[in-house]
Amino acid sequence: MADAQVRPIRIALIGAGTVGSKVASLMLEQAEDLEARSGAPLVLVGVGVKDATKSRPGIPKELITADVPGLLAKDIDIVVEVMGGIEPARTHILDAMSRGISVVTANKELLARDGATLAAAAEKNNVDLYYEASVAGAIPILRPLRESLVGDRVKKILGIVNGTTNYILTKMDETGASFKDALSEAQKLGYAETDPSADVEGKDAAAKAAIVAQLAFHTRVTIDDVYCEGITKVSASDVKAAKEMGFVIKLLAIAERLDDESIVVRVHPAMIPRSHPLASVREAFNAVFVEAEAAGSLMFYGRGAGGAPTASAVLGDLVAVARNRMSGRRGPGESIYADLKVKPVSEAMTSYYISLQVADKPGVLAQISQKIADNNVSIQTVRQDGLENDAQLVIRTHKALEKDLAKTLEDLRNLDAVREISDYMRVEGED
Repeated sequence: MADAQVRPIRIALIGAGTVGSKVASLMLEQAEDLEARSGAPLVLVGVGVKDATKSRPGIPKELITADVPGLLAKDIDIVVEVMGGIEPARTHILDAMSRGISVVTANKELLARDGATLAAAAEKNNVDLYYEASVAGAIPILRPLRESLVGDRVKKILGIVNGTTNYILTKMDETGASFKDALSEAQKLGYAETDPSADVEGKDAAAKAAIVAQLAFHTRVTIDDVYCEGITKVSASDVKAAKEMGFVIKLLAIAERLDDESIVVRVHPAMIPRSHPLASVREAFNAVFVEAEAAGSLMFYGRGAGGAPTASAVLGDLVAVARNRMSGRRGPGESIYADLKVKPVSEAMTSYYISLQVADKPGVLAQISQKIADNNVSIQTVRQDGLENDAQLVIRTHKALEKDLAKTLEDLRNLDAVREISDYMRVEGED
């Protein structure tokens, strides 16, 4: 136990939903352990909520208040913000920092949209801003990027950072279900919200990609810099085709260094080989695969959402910030010294799977091959299957600029011999 004379660290919690309630209950249940790890008692002074009349089992009624500004005006050392959204979360965080209060947050939307304002306020007021829980629940990925790998050079990050979409794609792969049916099952089991648009359209993953990219490449990245494409157009036939070729489809958050001066950040479904470590990440689990120059390949895996996993990450940050307060120092602040250019997805290097329905007659394959070559794209493999009077061509390309692949698709559509481009998808995770 810490010395009885040590001044307690006073904590205000803002938000008492699934995550906030779990944070509060764990703080109360594990008070002795948290004190031993922090070096001082961590005292929960109050819990700010929108509706103080709502029943919140596990949280003493006397701690609940709807007066968040009043709560922050008390003698507070650390604020834990888990209410989410842009406002009033941003106002409360900036108010806290202006009072010399350090902040722990899980607010990916706010960080991805306006993290610069929060970081500047933390610097100005000499307080901490920690946000491990904002990206992948209990999975420790931000701290390794900010601290463990700070002496290395990150080349690329591939992440499965949204449990809802991973569950849907897993069910489509394992059962042959359609997107609609897999989504319905995910909603029944509580893995997807009634309105799942933020998840299935890729917005949730895009916010997380922005946060990860900023830390990995020491460059300011916002959600507006992230190319975003969801999984709503992924069909059962796409999944089946991937399976036949030894691939699985995942929604990937990708941040990669293009050269010494630029990066690209993107979120979209992609085929990855079943031999790749990310291919075995099933259902609602998350994983982040990091490629660094010295460390090589690393993967961080675990539960990426939910009350308990996210609360675990919040409490880890809380202990770290409490230790900083005890020692009179700050943790690492914002690092954007590299100031790399964030380029559009058109500058990314990708390979493609393309399925075309074409006229089954001599010379068609030669025409198609020529159009592909004209756009600086090379064919890796090609397979042809008969379809009565037509044929189905399945082409996999080598890596090429995304803009060249896009132009290839445009030119192929204009060929008289091409009846239809049935499917196309990016391929990732190959050497």
